[in-house]
Amino acid sequence: MNFREEKMWRPAFFAGVVSALLAFSVFETAAQEFEAAQKNFVSGNYEACLRSCEKADPEGYRREEWQILHAQTLLMVGRYPEAELVVSNALARSVNSLRLRVLGYDTANASGSTWRARRRLQEINELLNSRPWAYRDPVDMVALGRAALLMGMDARAVLERFYGTAQKAEPNLRDAYLASGELALAKHDYAIAAKTYSEALKRFPDDADMHHGLARAYEPNARRRMVELLESALERNTNHVPSMLLLADHLVDAEEYVEAEKLLARALKVNPWHPEAWAYRAVLAHLRNDPAAETEARDKALRFWSTNPAVDHLIGRKLSQNYRFAEGAARQRQALEFDSEFLPARIQLAEDLLRLGDEGEGWELAEDVHKRDGYDVTAYNLVTLRGTMKKFATLTNEHFILRMAPREAALYGDRALALLERARDRLTKKYGIELEQPTIVEIFPEQKDFGVRTFGMPHNPGFLGVCFGRVVTANSPSSQGATPSNWEAVLWHEFCHVVTLQLTRNKMPRWLSEGISVYEEIQANPAWGQRMNPRYREMVLGEDLTPVSELSAAFLSPKSQFHVQFAYYQSYLVVDFLIARFGFDKLKAILRDLGEGEYINDVIPKHTAPMEQIETEFAAFARARAEALGPGLDWKRPERGPGARSRAGRSGDDPMPVTRSDTNDLKTALLNVLSPALTNLVKPATPPASGRAGSTAADTPLPRLNYWTLLEEAERLVGQEKWEEAKTALQTLIELCPDQSGPNNAYALLAAVHRGLKETEMERAALEKWAASDADALEAYQRLMELGQGSGQWQVVADNADRFLAVQPLLPQPYRFLARASEELGETSQAINAYQKVLLLDPADPADVHYRLARLLRPEDARSARRHVLMALEEAPRFRDAHRLLLELAQVLPASTNSPSSAASPP
Repeated sequence: MNFREEKMWRPAFFAGVVSALLAFSVFETAAQEFEAAQKNFVSGNYEACLRSCEKADPEGYRREEWQILHAQTLLMVGRYPEAELVVSNALARSVNSLRLRVLGYDTANASGSTWRARRRLQEINELLNSRPWAYRDPVDMVALGRAALLMGMDARAVLERFYGTAQKAEPNLRDAYLASGELALAKHDYAIAAKTYSEALKRFPDDADMHHGLARAYEPNARRRMVELLESALERNTNHVPSMLLLADHLVDAEEYVEAEKLLARALKVNPWHPEAWAYRAVLAHLRNDPAAETEARDKALRFWSTNPAVDHLIGRKLSQNYRFAEGAARQRQALEFDSEFLPARIQLAEDLLRLGDEGEGWELAEDVHKRDGYDVTAYNLVTLRGTMKKFATLTNEHFILRMAPREAALYGDRALALLERARDRLTKKYGIELEQPTIVEIFPEQKDFGVRTFGMPHNPGFLGVCFGRVVTANSPSSQGATPSNWEAVLWHEFCHVVTLQLTRNKMPRWLSEGISVYEEIQANPAWGQRMNPRYREMVLGEDLTPVSELSAAFLSPKSQFHVQFAYYQSYLVVDFLIARFGFDKLKAILRDLGEGEYINDVIPKHTAPMEQIETEFAAFARARAEALGPGLDWKRPERGPGARSRAGRSGDDPMPVTRSDTNDLKTALLNVLSPALTNLVKPATPPASGRAGSTAADTPLPRLNYWTLLEEAERLVGQEKWEEAKTALQTLIELCPDQSGPNNAYALLAAVHRGLKETEMERAALEKWAASDADALEAYQRLMELGQGSGQWQVVADNADRFLAVQPLLPQPYRFLARASEELGETSQAINAYQKVLLLDPADPADVHYRLARLLRPEDARSARRHVLMALEEAPRFRDAHRLLLELAQVLPASTNSPSSAASPP
């Protein structure tokens, strides 16, 4: 290059460099502007984001990222026609954009142009067929996955092949996490959704969408965690409408309608035309029995997209979650009229119909959804369950259809039907209702099957039974491990729901429904239901009592499982209070008005007293009930000292500490207790010296014994087999607090003490006290049967065998005791029935059982007796008594039944 050429080249070179630098600067500025706009979108500053989109450099705005952000922001604030215009204009310039077309499907539907949405699906299909190679980068893979779902591709394949591939290629791609999580939630795969959003939050900790997604994953079984995550989302984006709506959803379930309405109003300030917000308002209006407001809200939800199936689907789903299954099913049918392929409505309708007892159509719909969508977890669970239930035995009479596992049906199905009939006879008369259709009761030996039938998922959040109105589902004793609950009490409780729910047309709050059922348990059997206990006493006198007007919320977000149990107990206390204070007829009047659609907090004052007065009087009633438990005891929990032990029983007691000084105080206090039970065992303390003139020993108050210290000391003494000292402590405890229940109660410990001292009659008395107050006391029932048999008190044996079978009907021992007692009491038919059930449980000595059956059957059914004696000889060929019985039967049976081929060989 010569000098002249170099002089000519240099200015051109520097001009090119400057131009490139300027272009890079412009590009960098545009990128920064876009990033700022995107941050405003994620943080909920939608107006600022829109301003950025509108002011963006025309050259930069032509990039589809700007156009997509602009349209998404317009959708967030409810400007649906404008969002559709942005997409339409962008597509005119970017004819091959897959992402714009997928977004355009949403904007077209949202603005009511459903025909355009369908056309865009066709265009997407044409693009994928003509240019498949063009959509391979991670962002397009996410859009491709969404398009594939719209066109009916298998959801699980989309999750793995498109969203999973995009995440691997670009681990920080926000849209990939959102798409994966949303798909898992749509298919009820909450475990995958939780995993996806948890991973996303590690990369996007300040993204409200991720917090909201994880909250939705926790919604079915961890409401407290859900609420925490929603609050976290709203801290990061105060305008995050999805989080507001999910919180409102939660408040509707808690029957906190005023607070739910406040959240909906807040959401509608962000997006005045949000279909879901208006759908929730329609739900609230329906629950308030305001049809005009319901229609208005629904019309606004459908303002732009008049055939949006999601609106009626949401309304129906919420009505069903509030036990309005018939109204909910009607809404799902409306959604399917708008779009017969809308699978969420199909599976929800299937569940509604199954809960209404319309099983034929319900099961068919579940099968149909499963065929169309193999990934929908609820549909898969229901179809699998149907296969299991086809093997169930069905027992029927005029009033009930009872389904159980065949073995269980043979053991206690007849008893269950008899119990249900007693409940029906008593409760329908008491509440003045005629049930028009048979009640369906299904008892499941596997908790996961109960969970699927009840909730659509195998998870069971601690329920023993559930009633939907006409249909009851329950857990079998076999599903509850070593400590089953009294299944008879459960069925009585659930059938009471059948009565009250049908009486009110499913329009009663949960707390009242549960409270009445617990109340009726106790009316039927004082050992059933719940009673005041030390932990409940603490909660009532502490800060755990919920206002009556907010009581349904106590079931929804409990601090612990024990708080759920306390919600049941408090609900019972409110019912007990209302009946005691105002009479049973007032309760029936409340139920009648609820059936007409009136609101509980309006109906209670209408028939009783102003709600403020109810709250005050009930709180006093509950406190009095709590203070009546062991009024002479000190209930303060001792401070934990070094080396202290703790106890935590099944009744829910918190860990309780005992220190050396506590036990010293106990010994001193025991010596100062003036108790008739201890007069001959404990020497009174010497009265302290008087500190004032004229005072006497009677003027000096005796120290109060501490309940927790006394119980802990008694347990320690029992553990060390110091029977006499333990007896003194336990007798004192029982005298001061005779209301005892649960596995570690004082009566159970005292029975063990008497057994250790060989005081059989005293042991029997303690066991009877325990058994009379605890419906699940299998140990007490077992021991009482043993003692009764040993002393020939056969009625005691029969009574406690009956108690045992009400808790655990799947063991042979209680049937053996019942059979022997029935023999001795001359109850032949009951003895035969009991021995037959022993045989179903593979007894260790079947020969003896067959022999006893043969003896019992001989007077009325010699042929059956002969069959059983032959089976006894088959088990024990040298059984001489059986041979003698067979010879005796040969004298009374026709010769044809005594052929050599049917006789046993001689010994």
